[in-house]
Amino acid sequence: MPKLGLPIWRKRGRRCAAALIALLAAAPLLTGCGTGLRLPDDGRRTVVTTFTVLADMTRAVSGGVLPVESIIKPGAEVHGYEPTPSDMLSAARADVVLDNGLGLESWFQQFVQRSEARHVTLSRGVEPIPIRAAGQQGAPNPHAWMSPRNAKSYVANIRDALTRIEPAHAETFRRNAADYTRRIDEIEQYLRTELGKLPEQQRALVTCEGAFSYLARDVGLREDYLWPVNSDSEGTPQQIKNTTRLVRDQRVPAVFCESTVNDKAQQQVAAETGARMGGTLYVDSLSEPGGPVPTYLDLLRHDAETIVGGLSGGAR
Repeated sequence: MPKLGLPIWRKRGRRCAAALIALLAAAPLLTGCGTGLRLPDDGRRTVVTTFTVLADMTRAVSGGVLPVESIIKPGAEVHGYEPTPSDMLSAARADVVLDNGLGLESWFQQFVQRSEARHVTLSRGVEPIPIRAAGQQGAPNPHAWMSPRNAKSYVANIRDALTRIEPAHAETFRRNAADYTRRIDEIEQYLRTELGKLPEQQRALVTCEGAFSYLARDVGLREDYLWPVNSDSEGTPQQIKNTTRLVRDQRVPAVFCESTVNDKAQQQVAAETGARMGGTLYVDSLSEPGGPVPTYLDLLRHDAETIVGGLSGGAR
């Protein structure tokens, strides 16, 4: 994945944000620029999120009351996304903008600080897990939505944000949020029950990138990975050597890789240790409607079933 921690990216992000902020004053002249975000013009209040997972969660809580759009489209990489002027102008016209926070959308922060749109960070209230990597001491792992426990905090924050801009529909938002939370609970319970059937030695989640720290913590999995979040090196010989030793020494039955990264290094770990490739996990983006994870609940369910299947002897 592109590296948020690299100085060149921070500088580029600042330049990009500054240029886009300047363009806000020229909105009437630029509404046709780019092919990005388009908000409906039917008089309703509108909601914009930074990426597809948050948009889907918000649509579930809104239940069609409010239009919800994502700046980033399905399949796109959230870490290194470069918003178009059209994206940012549309976001500026929204009634509320929802982001993840925890350092995920560094490309968005300068805009948020200067925009008049209401802004809500959905990871508010989540206990951060620090990234285990040199040079990133204290930086939080941003993938908090991958934990069903944290997801319920996201849902509550979405419910409250929508209620503030559309209080007449507060009961609808409350009811939808409660139903959505129950469905998240069902997936979490499935994962806990199935993992509880495995011998302790098999309860290890080894992935390409360290995007599952929150999930591993909450469901009792030992976590390891080839490279940490926002690493400036991915799949290096030393990372492969270290992970190979760990998988062999701890007799980890299966290893996994995320959909947005190359699994070549993890394939090598599997070949050298005899571990299975447990399957592809989804993290940062939903798929198109006909794909494997068109909704956030599908993403959670897919990953839960893939992890259980891989560690218990199957593979997806």
